[in-house]
Amino acid sequence: MRRTSSLVPPPGAVPAAEAPVAAQRETLRTEFPFELPRGYVDAAGTVHRDGVMRLATARDELVPLRDDRVRENPPYLTVVLLSRVITRIGTVVDVHPGIVEDLFASDLAFLQDMYRRINSEGHTRAGVVCPECRHGFVVDLAGGRLGES
Repeated sequence: MRRTSSLVPPPGAVPAAEAPVAAQRETLRTEFPFELPRGYVDAAGTVHRDGVMRLATARDELVPLRDDRVRENPPYLTVVLLSRVITRIGTVVDVHPGIVEDLFASDLAFLQDMYRRINSEGHTRAGVVCPECRHGFVVDLAGGRLGES
């Protein structure tokens, strides 16, 4: 049941004309699509390149520290951490450490950089310079195939 009132809004309330602007300011992007440089190859030989990574929580960064595999081999932290924040690679939605272990090194490096960008800097953009004309511009590392705009 919806109730309406003709009363004056309480002090501090956002005027109706400004409500969409206020709602925009409160929106937080928590998922970031990506396209792997090479792609994950599953057991059937299917290549999966597109995926989604979500923002990490404090728990995502703390839980792997209790993992015995990480205690025995600290660099394994990356594998466990990425498996917690990647929600999909192609049609694979159960992304576990074994999936991340099977990624090509270039894809792992790409995902590590993306993780750092979205969790530290809040975006997936990077400044680059054309090697020929030396013109600087910004690219979004998360989307699009090489050479496409």
